[in-house]
Amino acid sequence: MPGFRIGKAFAALGAALGLLLLAGLWPIAAARADCLPIAHGPARVLPASLRLAQAPGAGQVRLTFLGHSTFVIESAGGASAVTDYNDYIRPPFRPDVATMNVAHDTHFTDHPDPDIPHVLRGWDPGGGMAQHDVTVKDMRVRNIPTNIRGYGGGYGGGYGTRVAGNSIFVFEAGGLCIAHLGHLHHTLTDVHLKELGIIDVVLAAVDGSFTISHADMVRVIEQLRPAVVIPMHYFGGASLERFIAALSGRYEPKLSDTPTVVLSRARLPQRQLLILPGH
Repeated sequence: MPGFRIGKAFAALGAALGLLLLAGLWPIAAARADCLPIAHGPARVLPASLRLAQAPGAGQVRLTFLGHSTFVIESAGGASAVTDYNDYIRPPFRPDVATMNVAHDTHFTDHPDPDIPHVLRGWDPGGGMAQHDVTVKDMRVRNIPTNIRGYGGGYGGGYGTRVAGNSIFVFEAGGLCIAHLGHLHHTLTDVHLKELGIIDVVLAAVDGSFTISHADMVRVIEQLRPAVVIPMHYFGGASLERFIAALSGRYEPKLSDTPTVVLSRARLPQRQLLILPGH
């Protein structure tokens, strides 16, 4: 893939540049993370290395890309969550939490496994606003509603804007805050940023058309300023390469040969575009 080198494994990128202490409110060893507000907040110093994929230990989160927009997120305490849970791509086990969004049936299902303790829909089927904030073991999952374009009929809600039809889900575990942007259709307001807080890892749809343009997604990433961006929801190498080009000079692209990575606050890279292979 032009513009970056494909590696067979990640090596450590160096010693930590610094730790986000913020008056002691965010200790490294904390099982959960409190994503502090960043709208009008101070600039951050980010640690600068990434661990090889392995079973999550204390202060770690294991993330696996199953494909399209579905990830498995696992904590050291044994909590598990699956994003955009649907009828096509599912993990080989029952997660504690399943999040869903409504744009297309590759992002949700009307028939989730009934044994999943927490099924969190990113929209309110009754037409209101979805509100979720659950804690399972050492993982907290919450949502921030955003708007979505309707596609006519069914859950799409016609062809206009459906207010609060999508949710950004934030997963807090191992001292990290991971945001799955879902089927985001617009850039973020200061209200969104304040509700999101400081985000370490962004899972971003980079198709450039069905969600938002590459230019707007770059703007969202600039608004959030995460340490790591992991692309999802692209339909071939050309779309991914265009997004890599759009983010050029801002984030260093790295391609993994495994869909699983273990992240920790002490060893996050600085401004990395991490590409995980998936279906």
